[in-house]
Amino acid sequence: MSRSCFPLLATAVLLLQVPVLAGDTKSSGPSDRMTSQDRIAVIRDLTAERVFVRRTLPLDEKGLVIKNGKVTPTEPQVEQLVLTKGFAAHPGDRVVITDVVVKEKSIVLEINGGAKKKEKWYQHVSVGMGGGTTPIGGAPKSLEATGSVVTIEFDKYVPELTGNQIRAMLAPVFDFKALTQAEAYEKTLPPKVQEAIKDHKVLVGMDRDMVVYAMGRPPQKIRDKDANGVDYEEWIYGTPPQEVQFVRFEGPVVTRLEIMTVDGQKIVRTQKEVDLPSQETEVAKKTEPQQPTAAPTLRRPGEQPDVPSDTQSAPQVERLPPIGGGAPPTGAPNGPD
Repeated sequence: MSRSCFPLLATAVLLLQVPVLAGDTKSSGPSDRMTSQDRIAVIRDLTAERVFVRRTLPLDEKGLVIKNGKVTPTEPQVEQLVLTKGFAAHPGDRVVITDVVVKEKSIVLEINGGAKKKEKWYQHVSVGMGGGTTPIGGAPKSLEATGSVVTIEFDKYVPELTGNQIRAMLAPVFDFKALTQAEAYEKTLPPKVQEAIKDHKVLVGMDRDMVVYAMGRPPQKIRDKDANGVDYEEWIYGTPPQEVQFVRFEGPVVTRLEIMTVDGQKIVRTQKEVDLPSQETEVAKKTEPQQPTAAPTLRRPGEQPDVPSDTQSAPQVERLPPIGGGAPPTGAPNGPD
């Protein structure tokens, strides 16, 4: 056989193998297991999220387990764990998901730092001379665990899931939709005020609560009178050379905002930027005078009372003379002749 036949034979063998490889690819099909990209997305979505607790979380390394919608251990068993090991959170408490670990058959969520003691790596490193050593991280600190763990278990493997699907699985234990007092208050405000609070900005016309939600508690306050003798209170945010804001209140609302920028510009705003309903108006609406309620009666409409009214004169009462004669008492009507 000549050498020119070998390339032809090699080509034929490769062509025969192509259908086999193609068939293998089709038979494998797409996998419904959670991919590495899905894991990263889920971890980013759930980590650092704050939720409200619906069931007591024990201070236990195993914590609570959710499988097929059922939570274990049961509530009586959790009460026994709490008596022996303590609790991490009660129903209604707000906690934070501090870590999310996706394993082969489970998703483990660490709550408030978990239930294991943790130390920094440098606390285990020591240096020394002459037989003595000193930890470079200083004296070891006792880091008591105060958290718990919630685990979602699966039969075979962790399937493809989104963050919202995992939240639905955690519904027996966590409430992701409840609002904090601050969030509930913010939703009652006008859209312009809500946007300003999210951007940490002050608007002329805001009240004190709105400014606190937008900027936090003021580091400094001063009270004084303006040129017209009107009392005011000024909240000061920031210190030079950073930007400094002077928020002036006359009564309950902001009437003047002065901003000293980093580049030395001075911005003053006094025109009202948000118009809120007056508290006096709201109180007046709620306390409208009510008409006095008439006393109940059995008379028909238009029927006159039988008893004379107070405006009519009462009948005179005739008094008898005293026994044994004598004049009648002074001011009393005369008796019969």
